Formats: sequence, structure tokens, C-alpha cells
Amino acid sequence: MKSSDTETYRIIGCAMKAHTQLGHGFLEAVYQEALEVELLKAKIPYKRECELPIYYDGIAMNIRYRVDFICFDNTIVELKALEKLTPAHDSQVLNYLKASKIKKGLLLNFGSKSLQQ
Repeated sequence: MKSSDTETYRIIGCAMKAHTQLGHGFLEAVYQEALEVELLKAKIPYKRECELPIYYDGIAMNIRYRVDFICFDNTIVELKALEKLTPAHDSQVLNYLKASKIKKGLLLNFGSKSLQQ
């Protein structure tokens, strides 16, 4: 297993622990807090609610994206708490990747009976 695969596995493991403990039905903010606890326990380096600048024609715009987590400085982690993910949610993560120039992103949905990724 490559190190990046190991990192992804560890992040998903933390998310699964949070989902198993809480179940589904909470607001996204609750899962963010729970995931943060699990990331700390697992000693996974992360930044929470990071602002990502958006550039147009080489100029930084005033608007910023706010991503839920960046783990290991190389993985964007976006949380949702919805019944069902849509293509718009995938697009959101793709836009975060483009803005940050990070190559890897996880979209985790805590809103169903099983954690969705």
C-alpha cells in the first residue's frame, strides 16, 4: 500500500469511527467535531475550515472557498450530512481541488445509515 493510500485509509477509518458512534441524523457540524476528535486521537495532521483563494486571470478574488479539512497537507476532506449526494457535491470537491492544486479529495456523507464516500 502506498503512503497516500495508507493516509486515505486512516482518514476514512476516523470517519467510520465517528459515524459508528453517532449514527446518522445529526447536523454536519456535529460530524465535523467528531471527526476532528478522531483525527486528533489518530495523530493525523490536519487543518480545519481552511480558506482557499480563487484566482481569475491570475488575480486573487475576494471570494474564498472554505474546505472542511485538509489532512496530511495533501487531501481535502469535505463532509456532508445528507440523505443522498448529488453531482453538485462532487463538483464542489473538484472545484476545491482545482483551487488548492491538491490532487486528492474525499467526499464523506454521514447522512445515511452507512458512511458514504
